[in-house]
Amino acid sequence: MRKVTIIGAGPGNPDLLSRAALDAIDIADVVIGAHRALAGIDVPPDVVRCELVKTADIVAELTDAASWQRAVVVMTGDVGLFSGARRLVEALSGDAQVDVRVIPGISSASYLAARLARPWQDWRFASAHGVACDIAAEAERAGELFLVTSGGEDPSRLSGVLVQAGFGDARVTVAERLSYPDERITCATASEIAGQTFDDLNVMLIEFAGGAASSRWPYASSGIPDELFIRGDVPMTKQEVRAVALAKLRLTATDTVWDVGAGTGSVSIEAALVARAGSVWAVERNATGVRLIRENADAFGCGNVHAVPGVAPEALAKLPVPDAVFVGGSAGELPSIVEAALEKNSQVRLCVPCVTVETLTEACTLLSGSRFKGFEACQVSAARAEAVGSHHLMKAQNPVFLVSARGAGGEGGVR
Repeated sequence: MRKVTIIGAGPGNPDLLSRAALDAIDIADVVIGAHRALAGIDVPPDVVRCELVKTADIVAELTDAASWQRAVVVMTGDVGLFSGARRLVEALSGDAQVDVRVIPGISSASYLAARLARPWQDWRFASAHGVACDIAAEAERAGELFLVTSGGEDPSRLSGVLVQAGFGDARVTVAERLSYPDERITCATASEIAGQTFDDLNVMLIEFAGGAASSRWPYASSGIPDELFIRGDVPMTKQEVRAVALAKLRLTATDTVWDVGAGTGSVSIEAALVARAGSVWAVERNATGVRLIRENADAFGCGNVHAVPGVAPEALAKLPVPDAVFVGGSAGELPSIVEAALEKNSQVRLCVPCVTVETLTEACTLLSGSRFKGFEACQVSAARAEAVGSHHLMKAQNPVFLVSARGAGGEGGVR
């Protein structure tokens, strides 16, 4: 049986290779890896050396090189931290004639922790290496974040985003060319890091003291007071209704949410504060509303809110698959909006606020049908105290019906 050994080479300095990794290289017929991963490694002269990175190219090379019995694939960093090792193992697992072994390396996280002489078991991890990273959303979670940035986002730009979101005092460590002779580690605030220039080979450690939005809304509960939002003549879902609607949507931290007919974006903001590791897509036809959505997102530090100018259902076609949908305004297109949501996700969670009896009838008919389960309808009737002289009288708000349900799944959905 042929053997493939996948090796974690560490941050880059070949002196950090383990004894097990070196032994595997010594007896290999072929050694494969990126140029940086192979640089400085003593490969025996009779061993085939291939500089490849992509999983498909590596698999193709191993398939074409029929004479090999022992292959080594060298990957930078550790094989368990944002590594291509997982994809390669999956790609090779279907070949019964290949035995795959994985040897871990020293991760950039553990190496940096050692250089800083501090523990790292409480860090959380994210990557901006070829993928989008909402750094403001990560900041709201507080704590210590280790961020892989090499070949991805620039530390200066990310720090600038933090400053704009109100996290300028976050403690940022930028580590460049870890383990190499010209290694450099810079520790400063996000405000001080923004604008600096760094080597492309870098990682970041960011320490957040707390959420920037705490000065505006320091609580985890829903129902932000109406007066905290930037207002205009655009309709806004009121505080009490928002609190109940968010409960009906049953959001999680990673959900993708549509807010259709988003108005000023009050529901979008509340949803974004819950789905901090997710995203909220606020669709609004009114240009003033789109502007208010963006202003409120900035005010609350919600970088995961995306204002989408347009009319539903047409504007929904290019949006990502939703986990939950709030239809704040339908302009007579409620059936088409519901259909668009179901086509994207047959198990989507929906909540429709209804002010008129006609909308209530239509929503109940749609969401109580066979394509849904968990149908609920409730009326939210709230009254607020208002000062009248030396006394307070309760002033009733317009009652709102909330109709909610979840797609029952089946054909046509992706989940």
